[in-house]
Amino acid sequence: MTGEFERRHGFPPGANAVRPANRDDQAAARTLAQVSLIPADLVTFYDSIGDVTWADVGNGYFLDPARDVLLRIQEYGVVAVDVNQTAGGLVIGSNGGGQSYVAGPDGTVYRTRTASLDEPELDKVADDLRQFLELLERSLARFVADGEPGHL
Repeated sequence: MTGEFERRHGFPPGANAVRPANRDDQAAARTLAQVSLIPADLVTFYDSIGDVTWADVGNGYFLDPARDVLLRIQEYGVVAVDVNQTAGGLVIGSNGGGQSYVAGPDGTVYRTRTASLDEPELDKVADDLRQFLELLERSLARFVADGEPGHL
């Protein structure tokens, strides 16, 4: 992606990386699993991946490190993902355009409609983390092919 980026867009690429998890990331993921109802696939993800930063794919795609997810829970709590506001989701990243990605306790991944998390309106984007990561991969492939990532 970055090889053709400057020629295509007229400026050098920013940060675009999938950072492997280090021991601090893995410790934060274990703590996260202890303090919140977290989908098992998210624990597995954080055991291998520290974070994802694709700043130049559209507005950007970002999957936060486990320590940031943990800090957000400690400061703001979980995000209501059901109409009864009983199930709490974790904000795991954003699209760089003000919308956040929220993982529900059952693994479903949602996107907020606005930047507000106070009373968020959510749209389901994937049944689970695996499907969400596949959609991210398709967005990257589309961006490399034609410069448009689509809307995830």
